[in-house]
Amino acid sequence: MGELAATAGSTIPPVPQGLSIAPSVPNPAYAAPGNILISAIVLIAILVIAKLGKGFVSNIAVLLGIIVGGVLAALMGKMSFDKVGDAGWFSLITPFHFGTPVFDPVMILTMVLVMIVVMIESTGMFLALGDMTGSKITQKRLAAGLRTDGLGTLIGGIFNTFPYTSFSQNVGLVGVTGIRSRFITVAGGLILIVFGLVPKMGALVEALPTAVLGGAGLVMFGMVAATGIRILASGVDFAGNRHNLFIVAVSLGFGMIPLVAPDFKMWMPHAIHPLIDSGILLATIAAVSLNAFFNGGSGTEEELRKAAAAADH
Repeated sequence: MGELAATAGSTIPPVPQGLSIAPSVPNPAYAAPGNILISAIVLIAILVIAKLGKGFVSNIAVLLGIIVGGVLAALMGKMSFDKVGDAGWFSLITPFHFGTPVFDPVMILTMVLVMIVVMIESTGMFLALGDMTGSKITQKRLAAGLRTDGLGTLIGGIFNTFPYTSFSQNVGLVGVTGIRSRFITVAGGLILIVFGLVPKMGALVEALPTAVLGGAGLVMFGMVAATGIRILASGVDFAGNRHNLFIVAVSLGFGMIPLVAPDFKMWMPHAIHPLIDSGILLATIAAVSLNAFFNGGSGTEEELRKAAAAADH
């Protein structure tokens, strides 16, 4: 159809083919006051529990905040439990449920590019986690973490789901709870495997509105950002090397582009959209390039040694 006909009594003018009416027509479901209220209550509940709670209760402040938000959303009629009622109590996961793998060169190349973005993101999270736990991330440990991400992606594909990779929310939980034991992670993995065999649990989690998760996400994503700022403040020389200010400023600007202007790529080749759609990748490319331009090959060996020692601390 060359035009979108306006409905009877509507004041919306016809829209030519290929154009979107989204920017000009308000979405009543976007930023609804009720959703913002739920997110705010979840955030307040997490902060109050973290401050007043003791021991185990304080450590699970995020989980309790999500439960509070879920109960509130259910009372407000924003949760549907139809899928929970229809789901079974037990079900085995069969590999390749949707068919055998198809090896397409173009799709393989696309997934390789996606995994490069994932690995860049994971590298930042590994460094943040190392700083949180006081554990130095060596090149060997970093490589082991990236191989684990690759293995998780492979397992996820075999068992009919999206790739399993490191998530910054979980890194934020380390800062929120203060729990640093890897055995807790193993126990959490076993619990998730058990829940994965109970379809009703998956349906219940799916029923949670994004507004509930958004309130908790503010805390967890913010914790990762705060850790990154702390790493920059303690390991980067801003006073003695003014070029580092340019590097950080421009890199942060590039990283924010997909967030503040998500349509900036609309006239660019579609093939590169998976790359430039990631603020993390844009920021990484900008940081590495600018660091090579400003600091690469400059300074005496003694200065470089001191800089490396400062970064290690």
